[in-house]
Amino acid sequence: MITNTEKNWAALTHVSAFGQYLFPLGNFVIPIIIWSSKKNESEFIDTNGKQCINFQLSVFLYSLILGAVFIPTFIITFLSHVTFDELIHDRNFIIRNFNFDDNIGLITTGAIAIFILASLKIAEFFLIIQAAVKTANGENYSYPFTIKFMK
Repeated sequence: MITNTEKNWAALTHVSAFGQYLFPLGNFVIPIIIWSSKKNESEFIDTNGKQCINFQLSVFLYSLILGAVFIPTFIITFLSHVTFDELIHDRNFIIRNFNFDDNIGLITTGAIAIFILASLKIAEFFLIIQAAVKTANGENYSYPFTIKFMK
């Protein structure tokens, strides 16, 4: 039987991933601290702590992959379609002859990258809430599309 204390600690582990909005890497540091301090007390807390950390690592990896694909594409598209007539003029950076019609690939790439990253962060937000609610009710929760770094 899972006690209310175990349910609360497991739910807190999931909710602590919102620490990313308080300080950098808070979504890793806070859940790891809670999980490592309570994992030996309960199998339920241990399982949910691993799920939380695996999910945060997976989201981080997906964000890195998005960046690795879209940032070079964006830079290459930008540099291939922009004419730099004068780089510095009176201490100002000047780009001339930038035409949005010729740079639809640049605009599309940027829009797709922003859309996918925003969708990922919105999904992360709601999945964390769902995980916290399920664990507070005593259910083990498995995040979708999560790579199992820790088993």
